[in-house]
Amino acid sequence: MANTYVDKHRSAWSVFLIFLRLGMTSFGGPIAHLGYFRDEFVTRRRWLTEFTYADLVALCQLLPGPASSQVGIALGMSRAGYAGALAAWAGFTLPSAIALILFALGMSYYGTAFSPGALHGLKVVAVAVVAQAVWGMARHLCTDVPRMTLMTIATCVALLEPTALGQVSVIVAAGLAGLLLFKPDQGVAHDPLPITISHRAGAIWLSLFLILLVGLALLNQRLPSQTLALVDAFYRCGSLVFGGGHVVLPLLQAEVVRSGWVSNDVFLAGYGAAQAVPGPLFTFAAFLGASMNSPPSGWSAGIICLLAIYAPCFLITLGTLPFWEHLRRSMRTQAALAGVNAAVVGLLLAALYQPVWTSAILQPQDFGLALLALVALMFWKVAPWLVVIGCGIAGWSVSLIL
Repeated sequence: MANTYVDKHRSAWSVFLIFLRLGMTSFGGPIAHLGYFRDEFVTRRRWLTEFTYADLVALCQLLPGPASSQVGIALGMSRAGYAGALAAWAGFTLPSAIALILFALGMSYYGTAFSPGALHGLKVVAVAVVAQAVWGMARHLCTDVPRMTLMTIATCVALLEPTALGQVSVIVAAGLAGLLLFKPDQGVAHDPLPITISHRAGAIWLSLFLILLVGLALLNQRLPSQTLALVDAFYRCGSLVFGGGHVVLPLLQAEVVRSGWVSNDVFLAGYGAAQAVPGPLFTFAAFLGASMNSPPSGWSAGIICLLAIYAPCFLITLGTLPFWEHLRRSMRTQAALAGVNAAVVGLLLAALYQPVWTSAILQPQDFGLALLALVALMFWKVAPWLVVIGCGIAGWSVSLIL
């Protein structure tokens, strides 16, 4: 029976269904998504250990692109190969992408269909999800004074310098500190992430990423067309984003508003809608494509822009994983990772305060609802998607009363 269970849950279809449920219930942005993933794949399904998950999160924080989507792609790859990577991405991404395309095609109807109170309730539940993730990771990864100190320093630096450069600098500095402070036990067995990509294939994926980054820009200059211009713009935005999905917003605004493809009012309306749907913020690209003022537009442009902005994410993740797995086996790399993992907890703690807490906890009732959600997740063991729905209903109810 055990073998049957493993085989069944290693198919691309089962990976798709698991990530589809997450894609329909994971509210709260990239940091909250990492919390949902940890609860699903570390705590419940035990696909990987706390340390392997932290290593994977640390890698994706260093890479350009949406960290939560990259973690999902790597998890899908580890379960069912390339088909699993595609299934994980599709399941996690399509629900919000479809919702945002539909919103773009009918904003006049969608604008009044979602209560601001319910939206605020979804922001509040993100506080509980991130708090649970920070607490769980800190218990396993910050087990002594040096690690707690690194976590605290990382939190303070991230709050003082809340930029992508600040986050990358914190991770690099923590890795160097780990080399000096920690001496991993050579007798401890390495817990590998089962990735079947060869070094040669990884090099090909990374080379293709660079070729497209340069080649699309040159091709767009020589063969100007609206479709090629969209692919070039969204691929470039997806390639140059460090620090999470929200960082891509100013890049996209500069590309689509300045060029006249989308008005600023439509851009801001879409951004508001993107906060109301679950899943990754990068699906905002689908909304922008569907909102284009000139052909292509609608469903075709939404799909083109979605694929273009995610193509770098796939290529970089698949290209880096085989080399990462080799590096993390060395004692020096493990020492650096001990520091990096502590810093990742610090970055999550900083994100818990800004922007998750500051955008959601505005009144005493917000704190009460967040506390109730946290207790439901940690002690009552209520399924996260039920807690999400409950907080949305609670936020809508409170908005009617007050």
